[in-house]
Amino acid sequence: MSSDQTPKIILKPGRDKSILRRHPWIFSGAIKSIEEPLQPGETAAIYSHQMDFLGFGAFSPSSQIRCRMWSFDDSGFELLPEAKLLKTIYRRIDNAFRLRAEDIQLNKSNAYRLIHAESDLIPGLIADVYHDVVVLQFLSRGVERFRDEIADYIAQVTDATFVYERSDAEVRTLEGLSEREGPLWGQGTNAPVIITENRVQFYVDYTGGHKTGFYLDQRENRLKVRKYAGGKEVLDCFSYTGGFSLNALFGGAQKVTAVDISGDALARLQENATQNGFSSDQLEIIQADVFKQLRLFRDQGRQFNLIILDPPKFAPTRKQVQRAARGYKDINLMAMKLLRPNGLLFTFSCSGGVEQDLFQKIIAGAALDAGVDLQFIDKMTQSSDHPVLSSFPEGDYLKGIVCRRV
Repeated sequence: MSSDQTPKIILKPGRDKSILRRHPWIFSGAIKSIEEPLQPGETAAIYSHQMDFLGFGAFSPSSQIRCRMWSFDDSGFELLPEAKLLKTIYRRIDNAFRLRAEDIQLNKSNAYRLIHAESDLIPGLIADVYHDVVVLQFLSRGVERFRDEIADYIAQVTDATFVYERSDAEVRTLEGLSEREGPLWGQGTNAPVIITENRVQFYVDYTGGHKTGFYLDQRENRLKVRKYAGGKEVLDCFSYTGGFSLNALFGGAQKVTAVDISGDALARLQENATQNGFSSDQLEIIQADVFKQLRLFRDQGRQFNLIILDPPKFAPTRKQVQRAARGYKDINLMAMKLLRPNGLLFTFSCSGGVEQDLFQKIIAGAALDAGVDLQFIDKMTQSSDHPVLSSFPEGDYLKGIVCRRV
């Protein structure tokens, strides 16, 4: 069916610029009128103020992101009935799967992100594969409309035995959707699944862990830690279930101290350490608030050769950037005081509102206040199965810097 037969959304004058640059979001303030009644998740044809056709998008009446674009033209886009729109989504799932299969970075892992939402041209959909289990998050009205069909198709593409839903992210409330989790397809016990990543084995609690159970976006950065860890005394802050800790041990670290506030995460870390054959002599586990523990280490005079700071998101939105900057500066300053000369600091921010240049300035300011000379020797980002679409810079959320204390 053509755009002429589809409900229309007309934009205000001058508000089509981002769509012409193929940015996938239309905010509520950009909309002049909605010509016909639209149901949540229904597809609309988008027009400029001058009635130039711009593409098709999924309508979300409750969200400030009022529409997420499916397509920026009508060529090759099978729109209605919905079975034809699903064919477009299926083709994009197929393409994402093929790209992951060709990714040499994923050859030594059976866990990866299959669908990275807007960056894989399926706005609001996250699909993470853990061996034979797939975990899905439906974070927008458009993909929510096709929840069961998407789950069935991804199960076929990946040969999964079990598909589990973790649509428990707070962002769903902004879409007017309730949080939801549970089995979607196949048979499973909900028990943790064992994955292998670059020879390290991890138990993944996909029903109750952070995000979908594991931080797949740090895969390549964990390998960098492994590269530098040989013979070093390592401090892993916000360790979660031990992704960095175990890679440091695999890299020959003399000893790793892991700190996290979650007892459940640390219990899983211990389980992962045992699974990989590491003893308590090699791994010290501390349950504590990281900010307080770093001050305690300072008072005790403890120092380390390599420190990892991978905190949770301090600034979910740009409005919180100033507060987040203070938090990042404080924690990096404390870490620098615990770093031996020639020691390395791996420091990260997953706050989308904190851009790379700002993050580097924060680290430089922390070094100045700590009275240390610091060299920036490498920069890091999310792993290759978390691509960034050229027209969607918001997808570039993970920033990391490898620093050396001179």
